[in-house]
Amino acid sequence: MTVPISILEKFKLLNYDKVLNNIDNPKGKNKIILDTDTANEIDDQFALAWTLLSEDKIDLIGVTAEPYSFQHHREELIQAYKIIKNNEINNTNIELVKAYSSWVKGLLDSEIDPKNIYFDTPSEGQEKSYNEINKIFNLMDINTDNRVFKGSTGYLEDFYQPYMNESTDFIIQSCLNNLDEKIYVCAIGCLTNIASALLIEPKIIKNLVVVWTSGFPSYSPLNNKPSLNLVQDVKASQLVFSCGVSVVYLPGFNVGAQLTISLPEMNEFVKGRGKIGDYLYYLYTNNPLHKQRGVKNQLMKTWIIWDIINIAWMIEPSWVSTIVLNMPDL
Repeated sequence: MTVPISILEKFKLLNYDKVLNNIDNPKGKNKIILDTDTANEIDDQFALAWTLLSEDKIDLIGVTAEPYSFQHHREELIQAYKIIKNNEINNTNIELVKAYSSWVKGLLDSEIDPKNIYFDTPSEGQEKSYNEINKIFNLMDINTDNRVFKGSTGYLEDFYQPYMNESTDFIIQSCLNNLDEKIYVCAIGCLTNIASALLIEPKIIKNLVVVWTSGFPSYSPLNNKPSLNLVQDVKASQLVFSCGVSVVYLPGFNVGAQLTISLPEMNEFVKGRGKIGDYLYYLYTNNPLHKQRGVKNQLMKTWIIWDIINIAWMIEPSWVSTIVLNMPDL
């Protein structure tokens, strides 16, 4: 489903020069809102910690909690597990098998039946993320100062029924109260909060800049199904890519995927660096996705810290090469 014309007509399109100005490399210290599914795995915590440590470069005005869930994988994962375990691979199911083969291999090696894996609901994901955000602030001995907000408890199901919550209200008020400044929303999860804010108050298109990491580069012919940030809430993604809001898109695959860290590096550079360093080390060695996917030996593996790419671009845009393109269709 594409975004209805009646919805798009609510947005006053920006002229080309205004868009170019909005998406130009950030200069100086800028106001940002970090929109995050913090408890999803471990990369958001790194991104939030780096943001809080970069107050000389970033004016973090708020952190908004996003929903997340892997429930959309459940049925196909169970099917693929059964097919592979029983050696029933054929031309009909080969694509399904390819999509889940590494996940299923880990489960088989660890003797885990996917039927016994619990996947958080989007509402539970949002609540856990909200709590995790507060935990990071506390570990860093930083007062939240009313900067942490609960977000959407589900995904955008209807373009005419956006979510109204603390996060959407904060995004809207931040834009309306600072009309002469860009408000960057660094989105490191699904776009539900941002899309809802835009639907509630289309005027924020003027100075809202969405910095989002997800999926493959727009020129890639590959399917974006593996991208959690996109496939969780397709309608929200469609709205953001269609309404004319300024977007800096930082692909996860091929680009953010280069941001890996290993256990030896965690031991050398993170562990023992204060309460937050020890907690990030704990997360790395107790990654919830390892248990979910049957990962055992970490010593010979690295982990991608996807979501720090947004913060990297805000701090030093030369670290992330960019080009200006027309918005792709979703």
